[in-house]
Amino acid sequence: MSTLSKLYPSALWENFANICAIPHPSKHEAKLLAWLKDWAKQNNIDYQQDKIGNLIFRKPATPGMENRVPIILQGHIDMVPQANSDKKHDFTKDPIEPRICEDGWVRANGTTLGADNGIGGAAAMAILTAKDIQHGPIEVLLTIDEETGMTGAFGLEKGILKGDILINLDSETEGELYVGCAGGLDAVITLNYKDVPTPAGMKGYNITITGLKGGHSGMDIILGRANANKVITRLLAAATDKFGIRLASINGGSLRNAIPREATAIVTVPENKEKEFQNFCDNFYTEIKNEFSAVEPDFVLKVTAIDTPTKVMCSDCHKNIINIVFAMPNGVMRMSNSMENLVETSTNLAIVQSGNGKVEIISLLRSSVDSAKEAVGQKMAAIAQIAGADIELSGAYPGWKPNMESPILKTAMTVYKDKFGKTPEIKAIHAGLECGLFGVNYPHWDMVSFGPTICHPHSPDERVNIESVGKFWDFLVAVLANCPVKK
Repeated sequence: MSTLSKLYPSALWENFANICAIPHPSKHEAKLLAWLKDWAKQNNIDYQQDKIGNLIFRKPATPGMENRVPIILQGHIDMVPQANSDKKHDFTKDPIEPRICEDGWVRANGTTLGADNGIGGAAAMAILTAKDIQHGPIEVLLTIDEETGMTGAFGLEKGILKGDILINLDSETEGELYVGCAGGLDAVITLNYKDVPTPAGMKGYNITITGLKGGHSGMDIILGRANANKVITRLLAAATDKFGIRLASINGGSLRNAIPREATAIVTVPENKEKEFQNFCDNFYTEIKNEFSAVEPDFVLKVTAIDTPTKVMCSDCHKNIINIVFAMPNGVMRMSNSMENLVETSTNLAIVQSGNGKVEIISLLRSSVDSAKEAVGQKMAAIAQIAGADIELSGAYPGWKPNMESPILKTAMTVYKDKFGKTPEIKAIHAGLECGLFGVNYPHWDMVSFGPTICHPHSPDERVNIESVGKFWDFLVAVLANCPVKK
């Protein structure tokens, strides 16, 4: 038994501990899928795996509940792999190390925790094995590869699921019911460059940005955190004008759906301007530290002398690359007019990577308004065209339009108020829940999403509130016991 199993509810936390013990980053879920199938066999639970790899479990209604509308509980099994720079962790081989903290939260040891969406999956598993709760017919859908492209949701077969109500367990604030989400679009800009011999009289330097908080590129974008790619490019642009530095390489960020926390660039600086350059970097560090003091207290800039690289990018290529990264939109583009404090449209300049004569710039665009999302894509295409770069816009997925007359929403609101004495908040989320995609093949589904309180998913600061998990579980059980009767 895991130490987590002493928490309430025990079955949910034990399931979560088992999930943490099995590596399952996006596109590497095979071990967890195999374990889940063995788990289903051991517990005599009916299951099937569809063509894309999603797992579907089924449990009949408890006695007297056969007349209830069939419900689908849904989550995803993959997690975002992010670790602190001083943490050596192979997400394809090493288990997550969850720990119970004295402040009432569960965290991992230097990595993402995977509560997004391991807690949701663990809750669905606990429902499947529970002997003491009431519910109608249940299907559990656990999708693959949600975090890097929603592959499982895109590939879900039409008609394979029989339920009429879907409860998504992938929201991250207890006491809130979600009825809508943003759609997304990937933008990949490719820019070629030529290497040339490093001019004489130049000295090599390695510039690194670390210590930024990063976070979920949808939910945390409103917090105004610094983007490592933007910060380092800002430095490079100013240093190019002041000192004539030359760029050998630039790399930052690692995941399209995580705000980049770290970036690095190798540059050359004229030897007669080294001291001025170092003073400039010190002043730049102070400037950025002050600018983001409220949100990035641990920001670190290091400028280290290294062996001078033998080649650098040609001067025009250097300027073109810096200009296009500098010009690319990033952050909140527009707030919603229909829901207070909801981001409508945003972009995350997630990854910049150079090598072999090519730079790739990868952004994730999000919006709850499809036309606004497309307009930002067109803006990026225009910037790419001006820079002479290629751009590919792909992976588009729709948002989930709120239905305030939803029967399951009304049921959930009533149950929550009866159980906890207050009305839950009704919200949409600036993130890509799979509900928008499900609506394509299952337009009749009545959907709602809720979950426990999870802070800073997609970063090593991820944590889940223990008390909120207990409330989330009690609420889920009560909703299932009060699900609507078939008409």
